[in-house]
Amino acid sequence: MNHTKFAVSRFENRNGATSWRVDGRLHGVRFRKNFKTREEAAAEQAALELRALNAANGLHTIATVLTAEQVREAEAVFHRLADRTRSLSFYVDFALANYREPEKQKPLADAVAEYIAAKEHEFAQDQISIPQLNRIRWDLKRLVGHFPGKAVADLTVSGLVGFLEVGRPGMKTHNNRRGIISTFLKFAFQRGWIAENPIPKVPHFRIRRKRGMAQTFTAAQAAALMEHMETYDGGRWVPYFALCLFAGIRPGVPHGEITKLKPDAVNLVDGVIHISAEVSKVREPRKVEIQPNLAAWLRAYPLEKFPIIRGNFKRRRDRFAKKFNLTHDVLRHTFISMFVAKFRSIGEAAIQAGNSESIIRRHYLDLKNAAEAAQFWAILPQHASCDNVVSLPAHPPTLSVAV
Repeated sequence: MNHTKFAVSRFENRNGATSWRVDGRLHGVRFRKNFKTREEAAAEQAALELRALNAANGLHTIATVLTAEQVREAEAVFHRLADRTRSLSFYVDFALANYREPEKQKPLADAVAEYIAAKEHEFAQDQISIPQLNRIRWDLKRLVGHFPGKAVADLTVSGLVGFLEVGRPGMKTHNNRRGIISTFLKFAFQRGWIAENPIPKVPHFRIRRKRGMAQTFTAAQAAALMEHMETYDGGRWVPYFALCLFAGIRPGVPHGEITKLKPDAVNLVDGVIHISAEVSKVREPRKVEIQPNLAAWLRAYPLEKFPIIRGNFKRRRDRFAKKFNLTHDVLRHTFISMFVAKFRSIGEAAIQAGNSESIIRRHYLDLKNAAEAAQFWAILPQHASCDNVVSLPAHPPTLSVAV
């Protein structure tokens, strides 16, 4: 780039002393100055050359107490604010007024370990279930793996959004994972590991609920299943399927209600199954009325001789799960839908199933008709001793509870 050159030359003064002169032009103005030594003259020459070069490139030479790195950072900030209407001072004042440094930089892995320890204590106090604890462990392990070497305070909104979108999960899965991270970050905020919780700015999907989407068996499918169970493995599976299908006990193994139900909770004399708070998924006790056909199954296959849960349950169940399309809750879904169809009582169904009325109305109302319900509640043992099987009344009693 063309710019004015400054020359250094030897100059003899009138008194006979020798000086070194810097001579040139800057912005059209002639510059000439003498120095005692050549080194001083060279330094001035370099400074003038730099001023000329900066002027040619729109740069300025300014005396400042800032270091070179600070000057470069300031220039970068001004470039970022080029399209903004506010001054740099405005944004600095805003940050000083609103941003708080975390009390200490807590490594994410250590924070997760402390949080999980707290949740394990809650589990020991019977405040959360083992499936919930396992889900927390799994999702937070993924979080640590996604942000290796990071502190909790390093988590940002954009980073968390990216993490939640890994694998393109469904909206419900996204919301569940976001909920776990949310409670973890609240825990971190309370301990001063983050100055601000970013989770409110992470999207939460609003899911439109649909009615009547619960997967169920038809009465014929339920009858085929129970007949198969009578002839399979000596009928040892009958109590499990009878209680889940005809009483709506949550069937999950190894942590569902059915695994915690004790034989003495099933009272055939009073016709009631007592679900205690310790057994109930929602930690609320309830009573399930034993319908006549369930009483017949439990007399034909008494719990004293036929344990509810078999050993190696999952492996054994997989042998016939595909044949009958045994999804996780299809037995319970069938019970609720058939109960509503027979008794036409959303409230009573909610009480006996341990659900809310809104859930019953949304997912189970009008899935089955009265005729199919009558067939379902008439399913009886076919291969047990006749002495153990009771006959059903021609017209089963109905509840006098309004819908």
